[in-house]
Amino acid sequence: MSTSDKYKRQIMNDLASGNQETLSDDANLDNYQNFDDFAQRSSRDERHQLFKRSFHPERVSAEQMEPELKQAISKIKPNERDDVARDFLAQLKKRDLSDRDLEQRLGLSTRHPKRMKEDDVSKLAAFAYRNHPDIFQEVLADQPAIIKFLSNPLVGAAMGAIASKWFGGRR
Repeated sequence: MSTSDKYKRQIMNDLASGNQETLSDDANLDNYQNFDDFAQRSSRDERHQLFKRSFHPERVSAEQMEPELKQAISKIKPNERDDVARDFLAQLKKRDLSDRDLEQRLGLSTRHPKRMKEDDVSKLAAFAYRNHPDIFQEVLADQPAIIKFLSNPLVGAAMGAIASKWFGGRR
């Protein structure tokens, strides 16, 4: 059995047995029924704090994350994808990276968020993940729909603390 299979099995066993990690005393996640409920009703600050504590880009390489991002972005609604692109561009602009520069540098089909294809948004997300992980976390906090579709076991483990907290008391 490969290390990856063992790791996946361990994650699933931990989640199935209800192993819980305490995020903080002030994180009141018990008020949410599932991830969608959390994404819709939580505050941006609450999401930001939880993602910052639970999601560590240094634990998942860009090579592992990029295909996951591409898959996740392909599954979100087109209007959410536009919002994700707009947020990445706005955050990157604060770092003096213009939309024109990013269009050329990343080989985007356009610099306009509404006209961007899935591949363009994936390139922006991967660029932010590799070069500006803080921006990546900011956009996740603003656009949590992406998280729902990430399936890599390492990514799942990073979010496992949140999932175990939600489902720990609901057997």
